[in-house]
Amino acid sequence: MSILRRLLALVFVLPFLAGIAWAQDYRVRSGDVLQIEVLEDATLNRSAIVLPDGQISLPLVGSIRAAGRSLAQVQEDLTARLAPNFATPPTVFVTLDALAERLPPIEIPEVTIDIYVLGAANTPGRVDVRKGATLLQALAQAGGLSPFAAKKRVQLRRVDKSGTEQVYNFDIDAIERGASGGGATRLVRGDVIVIPQRKLFE
Repeated sequence: MSILRRLLALVFVLPFLAGIAWAQDYRVRSGDVLQIEVLEDATLNRSAIVLPDGQISLPLVGSIRAAGRSLAQVQEDLTARLAPNFATPPTVFVTLDALAERLPPIEIPEVTIDIYVLGAANTPGRVDVRKGATLLQALAQAGGLSPFAAKKRVQLRRVDKSGTEQVYNFDIDAIERGASGGGATRLVRGDVIVIPQRKLFE
């Protein structure tokens, strides 16, 4: 029978202990509502909302920082600030009355740009790549080069702000060997990658 009583006691005590541990670890946030009780002066008892700047206000104390602190730290600070107004340090309790509303995280859609891959790619055409994508990443999204691609004569065609087309040449063989860093060239909207077919004996 004594074992059963102990088990029942544990059932009731464990959630209580878990709640204490959670309260010790919890850090106050703006928007939380704190319940403040001062045993020696009931007129100071109140609910205090943590303002956007992280402060709470209490008579005889003024404003103190609450956000980012544990309930125990807020309680100790209030006790120290109220102490000069009492013959002995007051007994202060700070508990969490309500949690601030937690807004769901906002998902920001990934920004993509249109580029075009022409010629001897496995899947040529318009390719949507993320902003800041490189030449090699775009080629990978286009399925890579076909077996008939002239890997040493890949072109990047880009129209500059004046409307003039600029042509940049890349040797994909050299890039793959690590002999060229051209594969890290970042693309901009409207870029056209041209992959010629190999000539006979090329």
